[in-house]
Amino acid sequence: MIRACIALVFALTVAACGAKQFDSLCTAIPTPEGCGRACDPAPGAANSCDTGYFCSPDGKCDIQCTVSGTECGEGYACTPDGRCIDDHGMGSNAPDASCPAVQFTATPTTPSIGLVLDQSGSMIDNKLGNITRYQAMRDALVDATNGVVTQLDAKAYFGAMLYTCNSNNNLDINQVPRAATNAAAVRALIDSKLTVRGGNTPTHAAINRMVATFDTNKPPPGSPPVIVLATDGIPNSCADTGGGGESASVAAARAAYMAGIPVYVLAINLASQHFQDMANAGQGWQPGQPNIPYYLANDAAQLKAAFDTIIKGVISCDLSLTNVNGTVDPAQAMSGTIIVNGQTLTYGTDWTLVNGNVIRILGAACTSLKTTPNPMVSATFPCGAVIY
Repeated sequence: MIRACIALVFALTVAACGAKQFDSLCTAIPTPEGCGRACDPAPGAANSCDTGYFCSPDGKCDIQCTVSGTECGEGYACTPDGRCIDDHGMGSNAPDASCPAVQFTATPTTPSIGLVLDQSGSMIDNKLGNITRYQAMRDALVDATNGVVTQLDAKAYFGAMLYTCNSNNNLDINQVPRAATNAAAVRALIDSKLTVRGGNTPTHAAINRMVATFDTNKPPPGSPPVIVLATDGIPNSCADTGGGGESASVAAARAAYMAGIPVYVLAINLASQHFQDMANAGQGWQPGQPNIPYYLANDAAQLKAAFDTIIKGVISCDLSLTNVNGTVDPAQAMSGTIIVNGQTLTYGTDWTLVNGNVIRILGAACTSLKTTPNPMVSATFPCGAVIY
């Protein structure tokens, strides 16, 4: 066993036989002023410790080193929050005066979301609980406090389209273009039809129209396009008096996906194989794969939860590293220090590196990033970890 351990030390790192332990500077006399204060050690929690201190697993502010000091020893470097980390053989490339740390700007990936919303007669005629289906949809999306579009207004470029047929059996579409901080405009559009009874459910025409708007009003660079469809009926055309239109709607969802725009399907109070077919077509399902889920809502609470799941799932926890003419070496990614809302994150558990220039926030830290209106994010790497 000893021989195996020694071999691993040379082949990999000292961590193969147990990570090096570092003393706390909080044991010094006099004790540094920032030591011992209560803090929340949970991933994603705000760091209430003083600058240069981290929150230890026992919920107390601690410090192992100072960036300009030598407490960590050879082969290790000190992070901005006072932790000693393996510098992965960087030696003189560890953060110090001659090779300063590189501070990236971490820019979130902001999706462009087109809401395709059924305004057919059944959305007014039928209820979820004591309110109409349309009212329940409105509250789930744009309620001034709890609507998911309201809550995530700064996290996505939202646009919306209401679709039905008018009394002359012509396509009736009303929409607001996608834009930043667009919740008020989306709310005004939806509210304008709160008591207006529409006609049929031409879902295929609405999806095709939304795809066309993504072509004429292109998303900003780096913003992935998405369609979210919410409907309570089997589709038809404006000339139809009954059902029909299923195959055209499935084809429209497939065409959207082929154009690079995935379609998420939310069915209001109606379970049907048709919606399963649309979900599969709208997200590139292939034979032999599990079905793509569509979302079924039979009451107002389920409708709210479905919109939350879809839209919050689309909001990304990927952060692009910008403002530096270089990328991070994947082999040295774990030497970086990523701080979200004051909490230093753990590599592999709370974040990982994608393609050298994207940080992917994970787990509870991702939730914190999504739910904080103006999250504070910093990304720092030793200069030797950056490839120019």
